[in-house]
Amino acid sequence: MTTPAERTKAVLETRGFLNVLATAEQITIPGLVQSVAMGLLRHYPLDVDLEVSALALPRIWAPPNSSSRE
Repeated sequence: MTTPAERTKAVLETRGFLNVLATAEQITIPGLVQSVAMGLLRHYPLDVDLEVSALALPRIWAPPNSSSRE
């Protein structure tokens, strides 16, 4: 079973990974990975979105904090 903290951590780490891909200088297929990552990041939740979700749905989300970003 996934806990709210684990779920939030996964979203935060995925966003970080997408940011790395979006700003990478070397990619296998020029532009493809970056353009997909940028498209995904356009609609990816920010910390404030996770905070609001955690307040509304505490059994599903945990608020982002330093322990969620390990």
